[in-house]
Amino acid sequence: MPHPLGNAPSKIIAVHLNYPSRARERGRAPAHPSYFMKPPSSLSGTDEPIVRPDGCELLGFEGEIALLIGARARHVTPEDGWSHVRWVTAANDAGVYDLRYADRGSNVRSKGADGFTPIGPRLLDSRLLNPDALRLRTWVNGELVQNDTTDTLLFPFGQLVADLSRLVTLEPGDVILTGTPAGASVVSPGDVVEVEVKGGGLSTGRLRNTVAAGPSLEPYGAMPKADPAERDAAYGTVGPLLDPELEAGLKSVAVATLSSQLRGRGLPHMSIDGVQPLRPGSENMVGVAHTLRYLPLREDLFKRYGTGMNAQKRAIEELRPGHVLVMDARRDASAGTIGDILALRAVKKGAAGVVTDGAVRDSAAVADLGLPVFAAGNHPSVLGRRHVPWDTGVPIACGGALVQPGDLIVGDTDGVVVVPPDLAAELVADCREQERQERFIAEQVAADESIDGLYPLGAAWRDVYENWCKGETQ
Repeated sequence: MPHPLGNAPSKIIAVHLNYPSRARERGRAPAHPSYFMKPPSSLSGTDEPIVRPDGCELLGFEGEIALLIGARARHVTPEDGWSHVRWVTAANDAGVYDLRYADRGSNVRSKGADGFTPIGPRLLDSRLLNPDALRLRTWVNGELVQNDTTDTLLFPFGQLVADLSRLVTLEPGDVILTGTPAGASVVSPGDVVEVEVKGGGLSTGRLRNTVAAGPSLEPYGAMPKADPAERDAAYGTVGPLLDPELEAGLKSVAVATLSSQLRGRGLPHMSIDGVQPLRPGSENMVGVAHTLRYLPLREDLFKRYGTGMNAQKRAIEELRPGHVLVMDARRDASAGTIGDILALRAVKKGAAGVVTDGAVRDSAAVADLGLPVFAAGNHPSVLGRRHVPWDTGVPIACGGALVQPGDLIVGDTDGVVVVPPDLAAELVADCREQERQERFIAEQVAADESIDGLYPLGAAWRDVYENWCKGETQ
C-alpha cells in the first residue's frame, strides 16, 4: 500500500512486551522495553491478504496501536516524546512462529514477510488524543478477542520515543508498533482479523485482513518447524510447562537411576554437584528450568545491576507454575542467593523448586514454606557480599552442569540432575525397567543369593526374572 504519509518509512520498530495483560500471559516482566525491526516492505493496508506460506501452521495475529512519527526525534525526553508522534492508527503485527527458531531474536523471516504489517484504515491526529486513554480491540471472524487500554502500559508511548531516540534517529514517517495485549493467538486461511483503535471520540475504523494460503517456501534456507513451546507461545496459552504424565513419570523414578541412564547414553555430566535438599525427605522435585546467573561482586557495578528490580527479582517474577529456578552462583556459598521473601514469592508464582550452587539465607523460614530447595549451603549474608545478579533466561553453569532454559530438572534426597527434554520419555521407561530389575535383584540378595551373574542381571537369571515380572503384574 502507499504509505499514509506519502513515503515509505525508513524503519518499522516493534516493541516485544508492553501491556501488563500480555506480560502476565508470557510470564515475564521486562525492566526495560525491548524491540525488533520489521522491513518497510512488510507494510500493507486494510482488505489486503495476510499470506501464510504452505507448511506453516502457526500464523499469529497481534492487534496493536501504531505510532507514526511526524517530527524528527533525536535525544528527546519522555515528556517530549509524544509531541514527535503525528498520527495514530491500528496495526496487526503478524508473524509465523514456525520460523522463529531460524532468526532467534531478530524475527527477520518470522515477522518480516511482505504483508505482515497491515496498518490503517484511518489515521488519527495525535494532537486530538490522550496517549494514556486509547482503547485497542481485535476481532477474529467477528468475535472480540482483544480489548485493552493504554492507561497501564509498562512503557508509555512518550518513553518509547525517548528511549529509541537515545541511539536511533526517528524520521518522519517511521512506524512504532507499541505491543499487543493478551488474547493474541493463531489464525488460519479464511479467517478474518479486524483491529480498531479508539480515543477522544475518534476511531481508526476496523483494519480488516483475511488470511490466505500461500505457496511453499523454496528450500534455500530454514524451513517451517514448530515444537510444543512455540505452539504455546503462538496460541497464547498458559498451559502446563510440563506434560502431567511425563512429570508423574519423572517423579516416579530415582535421581540415581536417571543419572545411571544418562551416563549410559554418554551424558555423565548431568548432575548438579554439591547441592543438597534444604528439607530432606520431602517430595521429589520435577520442573522446567528457568535460569538466573550471578557474576562476582564488583562494587562499582552493583548499584547499577544489583539494586531495584534487578535480575534476581525479575527471575522470580518471570516464574510460571512448574518452573524450577536454577541459579549459577559459581559454587560460592559464602553469601545468600535467595531468602524467605523471594522464596515466598516463588511459591506464590507456582514454582516447582529452586536450585542454587550458592547459599540460602533465612534457611529455616525457607524450609518451612514447603518449596523444594537444593543448595550448596546456608549463609546469613545477603547476596551483595559476593554476587551481582546479572541476567536471566540464559544458559548457565550450576554445580558443574550446563543448564539451558527449558531443560528438565529432577531432584530427590540424592541430589539434582538435568534431563534433556527430548530424552525424558524414553529415560522414564528405561529407569522403570532398571528399577524393576533392581527390586528383583534385591529380593534375591536378601534371600542370600550371590551377586555373581545377578548384579547386573545376567543371562542365567533372565528367565527367572521374566517369570518374576509376570507375578509382579498380576
